[in-house]
Amino acid sequence: MYLRHLQLGSFRNWDRVDLALRPGPTVFVGRNGEGKTNLVEAVGYLATMGSHRVAGDAPLVRQGASQAVVRAALRREDRELLVEIEINPGRANRVRVNRAPLARPRELLGLVKSVLFAPEDLVLVRGDPAERRRFLDDLLVSRTPRLAGVRSDYDRVLKQRNALLKTARMARGNALATLDVWDGHLVDLGGQLLAARLRLVADLAPHVTRAYAGVAGADAAVAALGYASTVPLAGDGTPVPEGTTLPTAGEFSAALRERVAERRNEEVDRGMTLVGPHRDDLVISLGSMPAKGFASHGESWSLALALKLGCFALLRADGDEPILVLDDVFATLDADRRAALAAVARSAEQSLVTAAVLDDVPPELRSTVVQVAGGQAVPLDPEAAEDGAVREEVT
Repeated sequence: MYLRHLQLGSFRNWDRVDLALRPGPTVFVGRNGEGKTNLVEAVGYLATMGSHRVAGDAPLVRQGASQAVVRAALRREDRELLVEIEINPGRANRVRVNRAPLARPRELLGLVKSVLFAPEDLVLVRGDPAERRRFLDDLLVSRTPRLAGVRSDYDRVLKQRNALLKTARMARGNALATLDVWDGHLVDLGGQLLAARLRLVADLAPHVTRAYAGVAGADAAVAALGYASTVPLAGDGTPVPEGTTLPTAGEFSAALRERVAERRNEEVDRGMTLVGPHRDDLVISLGSMPAKGFASHGESWSLALALKLGCFALLRADGDEPILVLDDVFATLDADRRAALAAVARSAEQSLVTAAVLDDVPPELRSTVVQVAGGQAVPLDPEAAEDGAVREEVT
């Protein structure tokens, strides 16, 4: 898949941009603050219905506007896909695919696949567990779109159960009877989410191990992934050997039910749900040590890059060809890491790269360059500007 045309209206700093694109690498170059990252942020939004920079939609809408529009024409083999998103902070977003409205915006998830690597991704190694849970779940949904509903339902049940736990101490009888009902929903959805996450970690781990060796060198410590859970059956963070038979969703649900029962009194006392996928963590290790707290700055960068390159390789192994987005990362990498990343970028059907200085980007990726300045994105190759525009007004 590749992005053939991108059109934005009132998105971030862009009043309007209308840009034709080609397969292969494209570099967006310009000074900081001109809107390069905003362009690739919009591409990421097509894939995840979210931003890699902010939690909510409100910052994505240009100041003074009530909504933002992202419209993209994508090409998959011989098929054309037109995706249109209206971002409406405080109200429901609206999505159309090939001009047909989707009943729920999340139905778009999984249709557009991209992998984005940005400086913010260092938090995947050094940040809180919530960052790594989000990373796992976004990749889950990209591979298996129906899990968007499971994740959404789990979050809804968790919110309701936590609200009930806060009142349970003062009204134990009725509250605890109702809590049993929510427990059933929690363990059913939680078991499905645990099974999916463990399968994903098992599938992703060998790709990350190979990517880290390619980025950091064959003499570097071996990178590995494990899963640490509040449910012992789901793991203690130790890497799972390749080929291990994993428990089923039903088995995870049964184990989760036991742990919920064991900690019921503690949950009531503290007014929160203490057991479940929302408390778990993806454990990244180098050799025998966890990366968080032990990896150097350079090792952490290599691990963050390896995680994203692992995602790219995994989606390819699934039979997809994701768009690779590299946001302002080449300037932070040394020569070896830069060369390893450039090799992957060249192999992608389409890679989109941002840089403040063109010389930071390896020469083999500069076949198409777009100058971003003064509210305009202008291809330096004039033929690219005429290549297959969407030619519709953004409303």
